Amino acid sequence: MQRVCLALPTMRACPDTIVDLAEEAAYAVATFGVEVHLLVLDTTEAAEFAKNAAAVASLAPTAGVFVHHLGNAEQRDFLLGVAERSGAAADPALLLDLMLPQGVAYGSCVNRLFLGATALGCTSAHLRNDDFDYQVVDGRKMFPIHHELLSIGKPAGEAVAGVSVSKLDPADADKPVMLVSGSFIGELNVDIGEIKELDPEVYRDLVRLWTPPVWPQEDRDAMVEVSFTGAGDEAFGDDESVLGVPDIWDVYMCNVALDHRAYEVLPLLPSLATLGSDYAVLHALVHAKLPGVIHKRHIVNYYTPERRIGAGFINYQLRFVKLLLSMLYLYPVYGGMIDLGPGMLDERNVLKVEPILDLVRGSAGWDRAGNEHCLDVVDSS
Repeated sequence: MQRVCLALPTMRACPDTIVDLAEEAAYAVATFGVEVHLLVLDTTEAAEFAKNAAAVASLAPTAGVFVHHLGNAEQRDFLLGVAERSGAAADPALLLDLMLPQGVAYGSCVNRLFLGATALGCTSAHLRNDDFDYQVVDGRKMFPIHHELLSIGKPAGEAVAGVSVSKLDPADADKPVMLVSGSFIGELNVDIGEIKELDPEVYRDLVRLWTPPVWPQEDRDAMVEVSFTGAGDEAFGDDESVLGVPDIWDVYMCNVALDHRAYEVLPLLPSLATLGSDYAVLHALVHAKLPGVIHKRHIVNYYTPERRIGAGFINYQLRFVKLLLSMLYLYPVYGGMIDLGPGMLDERNVLKVEPILDLVRGSAGWDRAGNEHCLDVVDSS
């Protein structure tokens, strides 16, 4: 029986989301006959953790669905044990700090989900956020896992039967589908919409900072228009899915399924308090020209109030600025991935990590002058 991991990282109380995900897990079992491990990695404390724990405890037992709710202490014990047993780290405590740091680290969080999925024996991880809703059509929730399980892990030639449109190059028929993704509607996936409402010109100046500086100005401005918008306000229409080499603009970490042959090879950046640090594996799969599936079961994105007041507002906007600064180092890596293309794959069509590590090492020493300019623009804006 196929075993899959429906994974939720959370930094806040989100009992309703946990209940919704359990419903999606039950749908997957009933529709596809799989075994689903609902993995909730919870870094909240005290009262918030108790709310999430109560939601887990309230779930009706469902055959084929196994729920794992791990707080900070349980995650730390698990990770330290893995680090010590693996023998791969001279200093297991240092590895633990990279996997479960004191501050917010999106890449580290997703790495923990990937490691948990592997430890549970799952062949794929299906990622969701703690601040989303499903679209509802005729009273039915549009669960993304429907399209994910139709294709994830299959040879692309077999996945043709499960999609409504195939743009598959026949030469790619034997390559595995390691990526299935939808998008989102609702609020921007980076919480800067209020800047756009208050001053569109300042918004353009800021978002332009995250576009590749080597691009012509016209292309950078075009990127500003589509950045962080997902599917916009697109109403649900046909339940369409498309097989082919995806565009990087159509894949989102908040609504994605990944095959274990991707995430067991390439970990994500453990950058502290930095948005976007969990996207490297998506870039690698897309730029390696691996076939994937893009569907229209978009989630509905929204933001919780604590990101917009007081310390929560300051902390979130700092993460946004660090996203802008991180692109100095990431765009050379992503550009190198585009140049390497299928050269990032081995004879089994699985990612080779060494060429990617070479790109990372080459990017680490880049001149910071561009980021000094970035901070000047942020300051004046």
